[in-house]
Amino acid sequence: MTQTRGERNDNPGNIRHGSNWQGLSVKQPDKDFCTFDTPEYGIRALSKVLTIYRQKGFDTVRAIINRWAPPSENNTGAYVAAVAATMKVDPDTHLDVSDYSQMYPLVDAIIRHENGRNSYPRTTIDAGLALAGIVP
Repeated sequence: MTQTRGERNDNPGNIRHGSNWQGLSVKQPDKDFCTFDTPEYGIRALSKVLTIYRQKGFDTVRAIINRWAPPSENNTGAYVAAVAATMKVDPDTHLDVSDYSQMYPLVDAIIRHENGRNSYPRTTIDAGLALAGIVP
């Protein structure tokens, strides 16, 4: 199976360069997207971004994805619909991403949309969330 860009970069959320994330690889071969030492650090960064969004008032699937994947670069409507369907929530339901039971499915849905699949076992996602302080 060919790895996706997010998988190759250990960055399943496809986070762009711009922040000095914990776990960034010394080498950054991708000019657009961060490369992390492990997928757990990429998942940690993904969840940290979502936590920052919550602090700024982005707390629905629609608001989060419109910020995460702006319409100027993406088919944001399709992205919102896919994440909401994967999570089995209305796109305008308020989420509390500090709650593992809401963060995990959101992270899973973003990974699925960004990579076309989620190739990470639950233990990897849980380890990444734990690095961000989000535990069951």
